[in-house]
Amino acid sequence: MQFANIIGHQETKALLLKSVQQNHVAHAQLFLGQGGSANLALALAYATYINCEDKQPDDSCGTCGSCLKMNKLVHPDFNFVMPVTTTKSVSKDALSSKFMNEWRAFVLASPYQGLNEWMQHIGAENKQGIISKDESRQLVKLVSLKAFEGDYKIVVVWLPELMHPSAANALLKLLEEPPAQTLFLLVSESAEKLLATITSRTQIVNVRNFTEREVVAYLKQHYNTEETAAYQIAQLAEGSLNAAAKLTTEISSDYFVFFTDWMRHCYGYKFSELIDMSEDFQKLGRENQKNFLLYALNLFRKVMLFGVDASMITFLPPAELDFVQKFSKVITGNNAGQLAEELNQAHYHIERNANPKMVFVDSSIQIAGYLRKS
Repeated sequence: MQFANIIGHQETKALLLKSVQQNHVAHAQLFLGQGGSANLALALAYATYINCEDKQPDDSCGTCGSCLKMNKLVHPDFNFVMPVTTTKSVSKDALSSKFMNEWRAFVLASPYQGLNEWMQHIGAENKQGIISKDESRQLVKLVSLKAFEGDYKIVVVWLPELMHPSAANALLKLLEEPPAQTLFLLVSESAEKLLATITSRTQIVNVRNFTEREVVAYLKQHYNTEETAAYQIAQLAEGSLNAAAKLTTEISSDYFVFFTDWMRHCYGYKFSELIDMSEDFQKLGRENQKNFLLYALNLFRKVMLFGVDASMITFLPPAELDFVQKFSKVITGNNAGQLAEELNQAHYHIERNANPKMVFVDSSIQIAGYLRKS
């Protein structure tokens, strides 16, 4: 993994590059970001850069022996610890080392996936993953060896918040008395679940969510997603590339067109058209229905923000921006809260398997009334 493979995050990349170039590499760093963020990807790119034999000003070279091994996750000085559990192929003594082939395939497929995807990948069924107490002995053994080839031995601990207390205490001891030329890169989604003593001994790298513009670029680049669909997925993904990847297979219609038709019919009290639309809503299927309502909520929020301060809307395709500008004239303090609550309630009922046609018609009647309150 190179920094160039990660969309955006120039500010974080610059900080990481600077730390290596100025020889200020902290022995323990915590890459903290929400699920689907670039926290693991940045940790991988950083590790690659650290041991690169021909460092460039803004990235690893990608061609030296170290980079080639790092990019395949087979460098002898690059080690991983991650949550695992017993499976059909590993029926006892589940340790990270026994899942390295699966882990390499998983990360190389996408470094933005989460714990659920990892558990499915190793065939864990409904079991919970954990970094077990037995892992602590392996961890100590791992770092007792000197680096084979690179300047540093690097240990990436993915989701350290899932450590058994014994493993967490072993890690804490290592952080307190770090072995020479050994770096610990912790990749976490929930710092509050870590021991405070561990967090205090790390240098925190806060990794923001991807912007909507970055999600669109990622989808177009990696999934050849058509631009309109990419925009709509970006509004639903909430900065998570993992969520965005899943949504590429879930979204099967143009939410924006459906939403604008819905609002126009509601505003015009065209109930026969709304009844017809309820048939189309039912045909979407439950996942698409839920995603559509979340998309509608997101667009409502942007309409409300536009009404407060137009400069707060930094990213919308032209057609949606035009709609937001016009629709903001009928969304006021009198009805904004009621409209948002109605969409929330519709989503709640769809999630609990209510009849979609009934939910859609009922919401349409309520929304029509609220729009006239403007």
